[in-house]
Amino acid sequence: MENFIVSARKYRPTTFLSVVGQSALTNTLKNAIKNNHLAHAYLFCGPRGIGKTTCARIFAKTINCLNLTAEYEACNECESCVAFNEQRSFSIHELDAASNNSVDDIRSLIEQVRIPPQIGKYSVYIIDEVHMLSASAFNAFLKTLEEPPAHAIFILATTEKHKIIPTILSRCQIYDFNRISVGDTVKHLQYVAEKENVTVETEALNVIAQKSDGGMRDALSIFDQIVSFTEGNITYKSVIENLNVLDYEYYFKLVAAFLESDTANALLIFNDILNKGFEAHHFVSGLSAHFRDLLVCKDEKTIALLEVGASIGEAYRNQTKLCSSEFIFNALKITNDCDLDYRISKNKRLLVEIMLIRLCQLSDKKKSSDALISEEPPAPLQKIQELSPTPNPSPTSAPNPLSTKEDEQNMQEKGTTLGKVGTFSIKSQTEKVKENAESVSEMQTRNQAFTPDEFAKAWKDLMFSLDENIEKQRLKHNLEEISYSVSADNKIELTVENSFLADEINTMSSELLRFLRDKLENDTIEFAVKINGNVKKTAFTAEDRYKEMEQQNPVLGDLQKMLKLELD
Repeated sequence: MENFIVSARKYRPTTFLSVVGQSALTNTLKNAIKNNHLAHAYLFCGPRGIGKTTCARIFAKTINCLNLTAEYEACNECESCVAFNEQRSFSIHELDAASNNSVDDIRSLIEQVRIPPQIGKYSVYIIDEVHMLSASAFNAFLKTLEEPPAHAIFILATTEKHKIIPTILSRCQIYDFNRISVGDTVKHLQYVAEKENVTVETEALNVIAQKSDGGMRDALSIFDQIVSFTEGNITYKSVIENLNVLDYEYYFKLVAAFLESDTANALLIFNDILNKGFEAHHFVSGLSAHFRDLLVCKDEKTIALLEVGASIGEAYRNQTKLCSSEFIFNALKITNDCDLDYRISKNKRLLVEIMLIRLCQLSDKKKSSDALISEEPPAPLQKIQELSPTPNPSPTSAPNPLSTKEDEQNMQEKGTTLGKVGTFSIKSQTEKVKENAESVSEMQTRNQAFTPDEFAKAWKDLMFSLDENIEKQRLKHNLEEISYSVSADNKIELTVENSFLADEINTMSSELLRFLRDKLENDTIEFAVKINGNVKKTAFTAEDRYKEMEQQNPVLGDLQKMLKLELD
């Protein structure tokens, strides 16, 4: 019986051309070999399973190849390539820094660096998971990494670049590897499936690619797992069942329920999801991603950001036609708020159910606003035009000699309506329609946003209006002395020094608020009067009391000068 080799090892790339999703980096390395511009130290960094160590091995084999191809790839036929493929090369060394992270291990490596290569031009040292080295090991490695022998090349690989000290980073050429896209992963999985004689559905491979999160090694491991589960016939349903992935169909049904304001159905769907063992927070994240995908389908320019299969992509395009952009924006905000509040909520299920209820209400609000705008007046103008030209018939009126029997019959049918409606005119009905429109507009609350500078200008205009009224000049002076702050919910907090001033402001608050609301076109502005308890009470002299009175009533100063009065 032939030994089974996992796909991640069996289909591991052996040339730059076969590396998936890293074409920019592989082209850079090939050009460095072509132009003989090789650095003495490289740092390959990026997420797990995207080809860092694989590219390091291909690079090491290629620079030692004795007979490069026209595309500057290893020939796999010379003595150096054969020794590497058979894992017996003495010119290419690999070190696992996770288990060899001490100073002694690095010193042993430094001693080994002095030995020239047996075959080829370079001794290549690949150090994997280099961030696991201790601080002392890093420091011991610095000098050799900066000035190695001419035949030595170091290739460091890590998933956590931020843990490497800056003095190491400054001595290396840094290559940042990208996560492999869903499209590239699906293409490679299709290639592997053809080689292994496995039948697959494209939607199933899309789910595997998304589950792997940009790592080819993870994608191939999941692929092997699904092949064992399905015995070589991979379908979309078998993948979501084996990987415990939430089906797209649930999200499509939920959005349909939101558009129909069907709260009961939405809650039942969520209950079904929980009964199948899915975690509520995972569901909220998936619903947010679903609304995001609906949003990118709104524009042909962004539809390329949708990383799903063809049939599911068509379902997204069909559903996004039913959703307005405003609905999607509001839904994204609601789901994002639920995602942020989930960790601190004590009743997590209730939090998600409230989110679903709010999403169902989005469509209700739109329907009510559309009905308010498109509501017809109680008496259609067409009916009024039919009724108004004909006055109430008097008993002595003579019949029209030009009227026919059919006209008389129509007049009799309309006569019953005239008797019920009474006398109308087009002008009076038009005025009623106008009054109805004005009443609808008055029902709508003004909520114009304003900046702190705009409020400061409105407050200044308020002071100017109070200054024109002699009876309100004292209130104007008091308002100028107090401090105010504007909160996010348009509440104006006024800080006063005593309760008498607070009572005076509360008495005049309706008039003051009316001025500010009209000035800023915002009916949500409110006052909150706060008494400052930290004000220290001090004794005032007669001169201080007079100055205070003069500030409140400037006429008192003129009277003093005119009568030539002096303070005792």
